[in-house]
Parts: sequence; C-alpha cells; structure tokens
Amino acid sequence: MGNHWRAVACGLVAAGLVSSAAACTGSTSSTPEPSTGMGPTSADSGPATSVATSAAAPTSAGGVPNCGTDELRGSLGAAEGAAGSVIQPLVLTNVGARACELPGFPGVSYVAGDDGHQVGPAAAMSGPRGGEVVLKPGAAASAQLQLVNVANFDAAACQPTPVRGLRVYPPGDTASLYVERAGTGCAGTAPGNQLSVQTLQPTPTR
Repeated sequence: MGNHWRAVACGLVAAGLVSSAAACTGSTSSTPEPSTGMGPTSADSGPATSVATSAAAPTSAGGVPNCGTDELRGSLGAAEGAAGSVIQPLVLTNVGARACELPGFPGVSYVAGDDGHQVGPAAAMSGPRGGEVVLKPGAAASAQLQLVNVANFDAAACQPTPVRGLRVYPPGDTASLYVERAGTGCAGTAPGNQLSVQTLQPTPTR
C-alpha cells in the first residue's frame, strides 16, 4: 500500500511525487462540497469538478512555472472496467491565463463527511515518474487512476466507509482540488491498494 498522504506530503511535494485510489459512482457539482481542505466549487466547472486556492507556484529549471492549484480544474474522464477495479483518468486542466507545467504524480485520496476528512491511505504511485508536462491555457494533463472495488477486501480489515469524492494535490503544490465521486473506500488497513495513480501525461486534443 502506498504511504499515507499526510505522512509523506511535505517530503514528496517538492519532487512532485504523491498519490491515492477506490471505486464508486458519478455525482454532480450541486452536491455540497466538503469544507476542510477544499476550495469553493467553480461555477462553471460542471459535474465532478472543483477549483481551490494555492500559494504562488515555483518555477522549474526550464523557466516554466509549476501550475498552481488555483490555475487548475480537476475532473474525471470515462471509466473502464478492469479485474476487480475501475480505471478512470484524473484530468487536470489549465484554466489560468499562462502556460505552466505539472511534473510527476498527483496526490489522491478519498474524502468523506462535511469536514472532508481523509478515508484510508493515499493512492499508491504506479509505474515510472514521467517528465514535466507543459500546459498552455485550456490544455490538460491526465493520470490513470485505478479504483479498486473494496468489497473484494476482507470487511473487518477494510472497514468499508462511504466517501464523497477525491482530494487531489497537483504535483509541487500543498493546496488541493476536490473532485466529486461518491462511492466506498476503506477506512481501515486493506490487504492491498484501494487507489493507485500513474504519472501525469499530456491529454491529446481532439
């Protein structure tokens, strides 16, 4: 299982390496968003999207600034079934006015309740870390997110718990996005990863 996000966030943020995962059903942006650690829901974000505020983003060695959380909108792409899990792209879109970059893995975890508390460990990082993805305004990057059906885990170890969505930390930032996605996560220690996430890659334009 991947390290718990709260235990590793500070150490991984500088390198842009963090993660988390699970399975559930879609929801709409009209559902009240958990308050703690979450920003206000964007008026034009549509279903399963949200924007939060972040501090000034650092600049990479190449001179391109990291994308700050307030420059991004989070959403989920179409889900595909897999053995005992669902694969779904986590999409981060540059809604700012400048080009910026996203390096490596996002941090992802389940959240629940009106206070937005985390449910279970953050997503495990899966596969190699990719390079920096430069996003022009309106462009997007995506990371494949695997959400395991936690009903496959021993219930006593998993402690199945309803969740409201995902807390997402863009690489290199300590402020988070909230992406709505109702479902079930493990509040306990499951015998496997409930969530796993791959590195961010450019999303092809259509």
